[in-house]
Amino acid sequence: MSLLEDLALALQSGDDTRVPRLTADALEAGVPPQEVLDGGLIAGMAVVGRRFRDYEIFLPDVLLAARAMDAGVQVLKPHFLEGEMTGAGTVVLGTVRGDLHDIGKNLVGIMLKGAGFKVVDLGKNVAPAAFIDAALEHDAQVIGMSALLTTTAPMMAEVTGLLKERGLGSRIRTIAGGAPMSRELATDLGADAYAFDATSAVERIQALVDAPS
Repeated sequence: MSLLEDLALALQSGDDTRVPRLTADALEAGVPPQEVLDGGLIAGMAVVGRRFRDYEIFLPDVLLAARAMDAGVQVLKPHFLEGEMTGAGTVVLGTVRGDLHDIGKNLVGIMLKGAGFKVVDLGKNVAPAAFIDAALEHDAQVIGMSALLTTTAPMMAEVTGLLKERGLGSRIRTIAGGAPMSRELATDLGADAYAFDATSAVERIQALVDAPS
């Protein structure tokens, strides 16, 4: 078994002691940092995401894997120049204005980071303009909006409406999720995609990033 396979397996088991050690071992063996990131850490987290989707593991397991991945990334960081660590893209996340629930959003953020995305988490009760300002500031490809309440879900339409008003609809894509959401409602609110859960959110966001503008 290769060093990267060992690293991926250690990450899947949430071993935050072995992951940084194996990351360092791979670097010392001459494996390029980006390859360690992609073939070890991100590959391992992708398996975690699939197993979580299939109900083979549960939220505590995902959190342990995320902590182990962060430990590995900390070892890698000094080996990258500023901005050199390439990833899948940048996503702005937030719970819409008037909504103070964020457990689902936080899980999406964990899964996105595990898939190699840079995540800008704006937290809860986020104003429509704040989503767009953050996306422009961080050159994000996607805005992820979450709502748990039926009364706050319509706030997503203000975000998508502002994007269109500013002529940014083709440059910055949007995805909607949360308990009251459905594919039909997301479309009605102007979102480009809908996610049922954290795993599908990563898949849909990857598709949005890969789609031509």
